[in-house]
Amino acid sequence: MESAAAKHDVFQAIADPTRRELLRLLGDRELPLKDISGRFPMSRTAVSKHLRVLAEAGLVQERKVGRETRYRLDADPLLELKRWLDYYERFWENKLSMLKHYVESEPGQSAEGPKLVETSELKAGQTAGEKPGQADGLMPGRRESE
Repeated sequence: MESAAAKHDVFQAIADPTRRELLRLLGDRELPLKDISGRFPMSRTAVSKHLRVLAEAGLVQERKVGRETRYRLDADPLLELKRWLDYYERFWENKLSMLKHYVESEPGQSAEGPKLVETSELKAGQTAGEKPGQADGLMPGRRESE
């Protein structure tokens, strides 16, 4: 159960632009709160709250050195985000590849451009040069049987 909550927290934590900037800043080196807060147009308390959200998501580690608390990036939870984005990158690459193949192999194309077709010759949802059902794999929710 804890991992499901942590997944949710990582996505929420990076949703805020200030927290993304904090992660970028802490990616370079470990810093104390006073140095971090001096780089943002907000109070030290506000920066501290942002750091707490990042720490709760596992993205930032805290370390006490004397009287000050130092913060550093822990990038491991970002691997989950990368895996999530990789899935959608492959998804869209596949869809664009299918579209490219469809466009490049469409009959009726010439060097001058697409062939003009009377719209009355087309069935509902069909485009010029398309056989019925040819583009079904490109459109979410469409099947050849429709």
